[in-house]
Amino acid sequence: MIDLHCHLLPGIDDGSANMKISLRLASEAVQNGVTHALLTPHHMNGRYINHKKDVIRLTAEFQDQLNQHQIPLSVFPGQEVRINGDLLKALDQDDILFADEGGKYLMLEFPDDDVPAYTDEMIYQLQQRGIVPVIVHPERNTKIMRHPELIYDLLQKGCLSQITASSYVGTFGKKVEHFSAQLIETGQCYVFASDAHHLPGRNYEMREAFSKLNQEFGLETANNFENNAKKIINAEEIKTHLIYAIRKEKKWLDIFNF
Repeated sequence: MIDLHCHLLPGIDDGSANMKISLRLASEAVQNGVTHALLTPHHMNGRYINHKKDVIRLTAEFQDQLNQHQIPLSVFPGQEVRINGDLLKALDQDDILFADEGGKYLMLEFPDDDVPAYTDEMIYQLQQRGIVPVIVHPERNTKIMRHPELIYDLLQKGCLSQITASSYVGTFGKKVEHFSAQLIETGQCYVFASDAHHLPGRNYEMREAFSKLNQEFGLETANNFENNAKKIINAEEIKTHLIYAIRKEKKWLDIFNF
């Protein structure tokens, strides 16, 4: 199992605070069935800057620690990149890490409560460079929850999406759980990831999420999610599939709103 989004590197963002915690989180990942993990500290989100060269160095140091403690987890350097006006400049300066060594898949984050007005233009510019944005945890973005057509339109334009495993199993509440299921049901999710932090409710729940996915949507869907993670980290092509818009559920009073 491959985890494309986690905050295990110690002391550089809101994830693990130190190496001891990082090693414990890594052990929890392995217990969850994870064999490979893309380490994705926050980058350019207004609070954290984690430059490419630093993340590569810290990832190598962490892998050494994993090997010394005999924790069978292979880790790779990555970033959770916040969409921002300086993103193209950072790409030109070679300060962006991708989910793959080929520079194809970019783990792209929106603010928690917004999809910036310039998003369409930025997505277009990224795609012109041959980059496929993977929109991380759209199910927890409050603006997307209110306006699901926003993520639908981005997927129609060729983006991919990653749902947090904990969202789907209800850790972030019933609304997020329900919206996660809607995104999966309409084909608007391509992959699970843990987004593990050393925070309450931000643990590894990948095994539980895949078990639930298998039960609710079938083994084929579960296999597709796992295969998509492998394709992303190997820079292989993921064929976008038919997706459906989420229908807004009518409230009881709307029935009488003539």
